[in-house]
Amino acid sequence: METVKIFFQLTRLNRPIGFMLLFWPCMWGLTLAYYSTGEFEIYIKHIILFFLGSVLMRSAGCIFNDIVDKDLDKKVARTKNRPIASGKISVVNSFIYIIFLCLTALLILLQFNWLTIILGMGSMVLAFTYPFMKRVTYWPQLFLGLTFNWGIIMGWTSITNYISVEPFILYLAAIFWTLGYDTIYGLQDIHDDEIIGVKSTSIKFKNNVKVFVGTCYSLCVLCILILGVSMEINKYILLLSILFIISFVYQVKFFQSKKPETCLYCFKLNNLTGLLIFLFLFSFNF
Repeated sequence: METVKIFFQLTRLNRPIGFMLLFWPCMWGLTLAYYSTGEFEIYIKHIILFFLGSVLMRSAGCIFNDIVDKDLDKKVARTKNRPIASGKISVVNSFIYIIFLCLTALLILLQFNWLTIILGMGSMVLAFTYPFMKRVTYWPQLFLGLTFNWGIIMGWTSITNYISVEPFILYLAAIFWTLGYDTIYGLQDIHDDEIIGVKSTSIKFKNNVKVFVGTCYSLCVLCILILGVSMEINKYILLLSILFIISFVYQVKFFQSKKPETCLYCFKLNNLTGLLIFLFLFSFNF
């Protein structure tokens, strides 16, 4: 029973917000592709496959991140009790879990066309270099955005089997989204991070963090609206964007850098934001 508990702590399966923030961009890419092709059965099948893949790869990513950060995690109040940092599980056993999760994810990836398989394999470079970024740049959130939202491109190609500009516009929007919500998330650890020398956009923009997050969210909205206009979507459907715009405005208003609980709350609220953007994209079909 203790082994199962440690596994859940390692993979953060007890905190679904992580894999949902990885899954929503996949849903966006799939939904954009569905609008272009109208292949409903493939759309539903790929939703299931991408969901399973998101859970598996997020879990593997969490373990690898904890291995890389084990010495740093010991110095941060929020992370010092993580299984690897606290010595509850060895690095070797943790790597065994990573191999198992990645091989299972590979079996799912092989269900898609060759273009999507190649894109999926290529994304591994991003996934396994991201944990090192906080040591060399104040922009690790940008690398997280590049990594976490690659599912938009893969979702599109898994149905269409070709590359197009539309998913890349959505990909850019999602990168700005991630820059915003992960900056909010990073504010929880800003004091400890500054002491141990870890870099982040939370630290870089700490004096104007609301302006930075608001700018990121605004650019996200702008990209999504540009996508809708370029695809000649009905102007009345574009009005539905007000729903996820409100969620962005609420976050910027509500979070307080000095109150970690408000930062965590707004970070988690992005699960709803991801859903609202999905519903907006799905409405293109009407």
